[in-house]
Amino acid sequence: MNGKRKTVSRLSGEIRQYRKDALLSPLFTILCVILEILIPYRTAAIIDAGIAVGDMGRVAVIGGQMLIMALLAAVFGVKAGYHSARASTGFACNLREAMFRNIQTFSFSNIDRFSTAGLVTRMTTDVSSVQLAFQMMLMMCTRAPVTLIVALFMALRINARLSTIFLVVLVILGAVLLIIVPMAMRYFKQMFKKYDVINAVIKENVGAIRVVKAFVREDHENEKFKKATDDLYNNSVSAERIISLNAPVMMLCVYSCILLISWFGAHMIVGHTGLTTGELTSLLSYVMNILLSLMMLSMVFVMITQSVAAAQRIEEVLEERPDITSPEAALRRVADGSIDFENVSFSYHKKGGKPVLENINLHINAGETIGIIGGTGSSKSTLVNLISRLYDATDGTVKVGGQDVRRYDLEALRDAVSVVLQKNVLFSGTILDNLRWGNAQATEEQCREVCRLACADEFIERMPEGYNTFIERGGTNVSGGQKQRLCIARALLKEPKVLVLDDSTSAVDTATDAKIRASLRTHIPGTTKIIIAQRISSVEDADRVLVLDDGRISGFDTPQNLMKNNPIYQEVALSQQGGGDFDEAAMKDPKGGER
Repeated sequence: MNGKRKTVSRLSGEIRQYRKDALLSPLFTILCVILEILIPYRTAAIIDAGIAVGDMGRVAVIGGQMLIMALLAAVFGVKAGYHSARASTGFACNLREAMFRNIQTFSFSNIDRFSTAGLVTRMTTDVSSVQLAFQMMLMMCTRAPVTLIVALFMALRINARLSTIFLVVLVILGAVLLIIVPMAMRYFKQMFKKYDVINAVIKENVGAIRVVKAFVREDHENEKFKKATDDLYNNSVSAERIISLNAPVMMLCVYSCILLISWFGAHMIVGHTGLTTGELTSLLSYVMNILLSLMMLSMVFVMITQSVAAAQRIEEVLEERPDITSPEAALRRVADGSIDFENVSFSYHKKGGKPVLENINLHINAGETIGIIGGTGSSKSTLVNLISRLYDATDGTVKVGGQDVRRYDLEALRDAVSVVLQKNVLFSGTILDNLRWGNAQATEEQCREVCRLACADEFIERMPEGYNTFIERGGTNVSGGQKQRLCIARALLKEPKVLVLDDSTSAVDTATDAKIRASLRTHIPGTTKIIIAQRISSVEDADRVLVLDDGRISGFDTPQNLMKNNPIYQEVALSQQGGGDFDEAAMKDPKGGER
């Protein structure tokens, strides 16, 4: 219960500028309900004081009053709907913005705890569920209780004895809801997880549609999607089966009330024991008002039951705090590109996980060009991710410019350590737009210069619109090699102290790869360059090469010395003689085991 209260408190803080609308909607709803409840009361007067005695003037006066009440009720109802829609839509907008802002602060380890599909579901389906529940709460959670209280008060005022029937029905319905809601809640919690699975299947399929078609796996993907949707269907049916019990119980109570009031009321009218025909008509109207308000409350309970699970998932994202943050009094200047690893170990699982890097000790001088090679899974990318604090070392210290990376302001550190990740990403927009991710204030001439260094100018200038060519989302209208060169150029615009190329020339030919390395060596000599590669040719002119084997340093020396003394480097070099690419078979020892 405390957890749910905390969730409500946390999410309600996102209403912010829409608080006025959130208050006006219930206010107009109350005014609307009061007028609607007074209309049946005036109906009794029009029957008893007008029709029954043949006073048509009285009928006209009371009828006019009822018409004015109905018109005012309609106006108040429209105003209530307008403000509730505005408040709920604004609330949903604020929630999504708050979630998105918080996600931007996450480190890689935070993102690892949430799947991409899960985050998409939380920002779409979950927020929509909470938005609808909030809108219903503003209107129905006001309308239903106020209708119930005012109608019950009016019924008691007309005839207290007959009105006790309502109280009995209220107890029965309350007991039914207390049984139904907890049972349905369990299924609704599972349902949102099923949405995550469906989103994951869709994202994976659409993102890899070329591979699916190339391998003619459409039927397999259809089956996978069908299984995910069937799971959601079965879960939804189980939840709705429980919720559906609410409607028949509600209708049974409505009709029972009508029958009992009609039976006892008719006896009271015939026996002249304190009830008139007009009052019975009003009571029957209040039966519908009271029981419809209970039905509205039950619908709100159902919606809240669904939305509680969604709200808790949203709260998890909002309350998640980044594992990696800038310290107080953070350093904002990186002196140079020197890098030190001192007894560094790293594990993705902080509690009891096997380290993927163990006892790493190395020193890299500012301006050096360092190559890194190793088999798949040897933690090459993980090692360089520690330099820019995309992850923090589990043990030991990583230094850049002579200072522990944990002492730097994150923005300053990541501006100084520019990483071209293994998976290259371009965004929808022009080539210039994408390049300026490296430096928003960069001139077109600066963009052209870095493209020359990355050998990207040769294909850009062949495009009809040159640097204003539009890049489709994900860079689908450029080749893999072109995408890599644009990403290298983007990183160079930051003028970094350390440039990390994580297998960033794997899709370009060896001649272009050599040209890129030569231009980097000539034009940015003061920048420390770390090149992760699968090809020996990509690191053969490096000052030193780091050989990783299963998260440990196997060798760290010049390419010439490694060729003489390091078995792994020798085997990789021999496997690629004649221009072949890295062969993972070369990373196995003669007995067939992984090195």
